[in-house]
Amino acid sequence: MKKLSVLAIAFAAIAFAACGGKKNAQTEETADSLKSFEQQQIEASIKMHFDSIAAELGKLKQLPFLQEGNGGLALTKEEKQVKPDYLLNANAAEETATLAEKYRMLSALNVDRNIASLYELPTEDYDKAITKLAADINDPSFKAIEDANTIYETSTALYDSMNENGRINYFWQIASAALVEELYVISQNSDKFLSVFNDEAASNVTFRLILILDAVDRLSEYDPDIKPVAEAVAPLNVLNATTVAELKDQLAQAKEQIETARTAIIK
Repeated sequence: MKKLSVLAIAFAAIAFAACGGKKNAQTEETADSLKSFEQQQIEASIKMHFDSIAAELGKLKQLPFLQEGNGGLALTKEEKQVKPDYLLNANAAEETATLAEKYRMLSALNVDRNIASLYELPTEDYDKAITKLAADINDPSFKAIEDANTIYETSTALYDSMNENGRINYFWQIASAALVEELYVISQNSDKFLSVFNDEAASNVTFRLILILDAVDRLSEYDPDIKPVAEAVAPLNVLNATTVAELKDQLAQAKEQIETARTAIIK
């Protein structure tokens, strides 16, 4: 697990139980071949900006409430004493209907499952819900991340596999849901998470966030399934700081918008 495990936005350990299955590859390849050059450029820019955020966060110092453990990084004893009360209930998975909703819910629940594990909370319900969602989705791309060791390996392997399997449009569903869920988590504990930020990181991360929101909005013109995501994340464009102090203020002021985006994106 990377040093910023609960902070590494967008691809935080999407290492759930993978499922197999067949699909109509010819139909999906044909659909993919019809993409315009502009759509392909938008998709490439979104991936680049997500990677840039992860790289920027990777430059930061280790969070003060994380420590080295036998199995990787773990929370300090003091941090584990106050359990989070803001995580999604695993039962929320039962409310999903469309394939896009299932991808988004799986991603959000996986973020919270990993946070629950760090705090030594029960994860059995999360595991069951995630396994059920993965089976419903039936995406062979998940096999590509079974052996991934870091968030970087996970995101790259999943992106490449979903692209090859004609599922790349759902990759943005996964990434956007993880982004919103982790922004929500950060907004609940902004002082702790931002303690390792400097002004450059605050500026670079929020600038790339704005670029992602703009690109997702433009992508919605080509992909109807991404339109609910674009509408959900649009209010987050208020996060555009140049200093840590500004980012703290913006997170505090945007707390309601972030919670609204979270509610909208997992529907």
